[in-house]
Amino acid sequence: MDSGSLGMLVKGAYHPTTEGGNVMHRFNTPRRRQLLSGLLLTLALPAAAWAAQPASGLGQAWPNAPDLAASPHWHVYAFDRDGVRFVQINDAYGRVLGAFATAGGQFLVLPMGTGATLTIASGTAAPSTGETVYRDSNVQVTATTGADGTPQFHAINAPCTDPVECSTHVASP
Repeated sequence: MDSGSLGMLVKGAYHPTTEGGNVMHRFNTPRRRQLLSGLLLTLALPAAAWAAQPASGLGQAWPNAPDLAASPHWHVYAFDRDGVRFVQINDAYGRVLGAFATAGGQFLVLPMGTGATLTIASGTAAPSTGETVYRDSNVQVTATTGADGTPQFHAINAPCTDPVECSTHVASP
């Protein structure tokens, strides 16, 4: 562009200019870059907030939490709040069968669930029979079938000591 044509430019109008062989547009201003950055940030924040949401839905058939079951026959969900871990056990159809809370080696069976028995064993001896339903670094839950055909769950305080076993189906405390 020669100096005579520069006077013909209207401020704010679209006029490509040439600098060093690259075409630059007058609309590429710092203010427009700020607006574009703000728009991208506005779109990205809800996605980041959604991904960071804690597990929720204790007592629901399909809570907003990962399934931590060590067995394909059950669904187990864990929720952590204020140092207490809440563990919920569902059947394959999503029915809540039972739930308990645990912290510091102590357990409390929660008043929810139907069609199953949930017991808390004292000590740390794992039952010799039954299917492991859930295991984390401090708790093990096993399932057996009662004489009447209903599931029976047994939860114990069982710190994991076998690195191979601990690395499979482990939920962080």
